[in-house]
Amino acid sequence: MNVEVFERPTNYVTKKMKFAPVLTIPNGVTDVSFYEKAFGAFELRRFGNDDGSVHVAEFQLDEDTLFHLHESTNRSSQSPSSAGTTTVTIGLFVDDVDAFMEKAKAAGAVVVSPAQDYDYGYRQGNVVDPFGHNWQIQKAI
Repeated sequence: MNVEVFERPTNYVTKKMKFAPVLTIPNGVTDVSFYEKAFGAFELRRFGNDDGSVHVAEFQLDEDTLFHLHESTNRSSQSPSSAGTTTVTIGLFVDDVDAFMEKAKAAGAVVVSPAQDYDYGYRQGNVVDPFGHNWQIQKAI
């Protein structure tokens, strides 16, 4: 296994995180740059397989949001594309929902619900990333 540690962004927080979701990706994936292009995430480290594919990648979205990508190594955790569905929606709060969704779309996401204002006080829209993960992009209004 190969390990790469990337330069940490200036806003990298070394505090102990309390929540770091693991998003399962298909085996054999070599390009996870979507999260940098679409969400402005920083890849902090990567554990690669001998064939160059990603085993685990760790990303930071902002000062206190961290998530991991992990290839599917057992049946208890499948990627959405392998399972044919996803059972989780990842809520992400941003300053500008429309601009964020456009950036995600340009990077390869599919818009499944355009941004709109809801009477419960949120502007929300949903995109699905190239690995099948559903993201709800939102802002309190």
